[in-house]
Amino acid sequence: MAREDIEFTAQGATLRGWFYPAEGAGGEEPCVVLSHGFSAVKEMWLDRYAEVFQAGGLSCLVYDHPGFGASDPVAGSPRQEIDPWQQIRCTQDAITYAQSRSEVDADRIGLWGTSYSASHAFVVAATDHRVKAVVTQVPAVSGTASFTSQIRIDHWAGTDAAFASERLARMGGAAPTLMPVVTEDPAGPAALGHRDSFEWFTTHADRAPAWRNEITVQSVEYVRGYDVESWIPAISPTPLLMIVAPHDRVTDGQIALVAYETALQPKKLVLIPGGHFDSYTGPNFDATSEPARDWFVEHLLTKH
Repeated sequence: MAREDIEFTAQGATLRGWFYPAEGAGGEEPCVVLSHGFSAVKEMWLDRYAEVFQAGGLSCLVYDHPGFGASDPVAGSPRQEIDPWQQIRCTQDAITYAQSRSEVDADRIGLWGTSYSASHAFVVAATDHRVKAVVTQVPAVSGTASFTSQIRIDHWAGTDAAFASERLARMGGAAPTLMPVVTEDPAGPAALGHRDSFEWFTTHADRAPAWRNEITVQSVEYVRGYDVESWIPAISPTPLLMIVAPHDRVTDGQIALVAYETALQPKKLVLIPGGHFDSYTGPNFDATSEPARDWFVEHLLTKH
């Protein structure tokens, strides 16, 4: 399938990714903007989602977050730092870039997010009405809950002191402290402490050589308190599809199900078996990509 390497400016940084023209396009077509979750890069299966959407008649813009993968960091921010509000602003800039392309109908923009980028998608869809349909896959709804779930309880006591010390050091000109995203050592510190996180990231690292198993300590501090529940009711009347794994231990599928009940119509819920990372490959790939494609086709193509 056709794919073009692209770059665009977001928050002053150069972000890089891929543009997929809609299959069989004869003019301006709707475009879905896709980005990955916590520390992940576009080669970790986003190409497969874009290809499914592309075959359904949708163009797609896929990109790496600033400071990750092929994208440059925003000035003043280090590589490997996950600032959710910075990523939200870059998502909006990605939408602007998509709208600027001659192949894209600027009035038919869809937004797809997964895990941490699904959190961003809730916020953007609630506040940026250029988005005409949104899909959130295994969404992280409560950063507070994710923080307490991922950080080992015996590491809690020193967390506040570590965050404060890191801020003082960086204000004094020190380089940001880095920590692992995942670790094989059950007793070792890591941003994502579950074993299935380690297995997924390391299993697919060969597919994504640009992924690095490190993030700044401040990235973890940003997670705590990044709670997006309150934005979800404000998404309506933009159509919202939530794809949830009830047994997800990484972002807590049960919290996502409660959040879905707060969303207003039009909305739809798709449940998938397994855990958080089972959504990207195997049988669950079809179970997540096809309903998302159909949602975008219904609201960006069929109803146009």
